[in-house]
Formats: sequence, structure tokens, C-alpha cells
Amino acid sequence: MTDSRRARGDVVEAAARAHLAAHGLRPLAANASYRLGELDLVMLDDGGRDGEVVVFVEVRYRRSAAFGGGAASIDAGKRRRIIRAAGMFLARHPRLAQQACRFDVVEAQGEPDAPELYWIRDAFRADDG
Repeated sequence: MTDSRRARGDVVEAAARAHLAAHGLRPLAANASYRLGELDLVMLDDGGRDGEVVVFVEVRYRRSAAFGGGAASIDAGKRRRIIRAAGMFLARHPRLAQQACRFDVVEAQGEPDAPELYWIRDAFRADDG
């Protein structure tokens, strides 16, 4: 990955993290990397009726939706890698392992410095993997 692509990704992920935090989610981790995959953001949603929920967030940036939005680019293989990484994260954080979990996607498009963000809650489930 080129430095400019990584920098663009960092800016978009920061915008996504701020957007989710503005909606009440608390950041737990960013760019948690494991041998089997990486988690862009891990957040805690304690505003739901189900109590605290650990939210694994995949951030997908596209300059435009001409070839499909970011969520469309998350195929079965990518979902499996995210789900495996989530399992590794929970294994390393046993306090969170008993919490309900959810997989969200934040689609970002437009200019990286001021992207349009679309938050898709519960975008996929672990048994979709």
C-alpha cells in the first residue's frame, strides 16, 4: 500500500470514528491487525436495548459509487477475515468476549478530507462468513 493511500485511509477512518462517536459509540481500538485479518475500528455501543455491544467496523472508501458502494466490495472472503480478526480481538480482551457483537460498515465517498459517510449497522453477521 502506498503512503498516500494509507494516509487517505487514515483520514477517512478518523472521519468515520468521529461520526460514530458523535452518535454515542466509544472507540476501543483502531487498525487492530492479526495474522488472519485487520479490524479498522472497534467501538462500544452502550446505547442499545441489548446493553453494551462490541461493534467491529469496516470502513470502505470509494471516490464515487460508480462501481458500487464500499459495502458492495466486502465479499465473503473479506467478511471471513473480519470475523476471524474479531474472534482474535475478543480472545485478547476477555472482558469483552461475553458482550453481544455486531459488524457494521461505514461507506465513505467523495473527497477524503470531507467524505460523505453512510453508516450501515449490522451490515453482516458472523454466521454469514
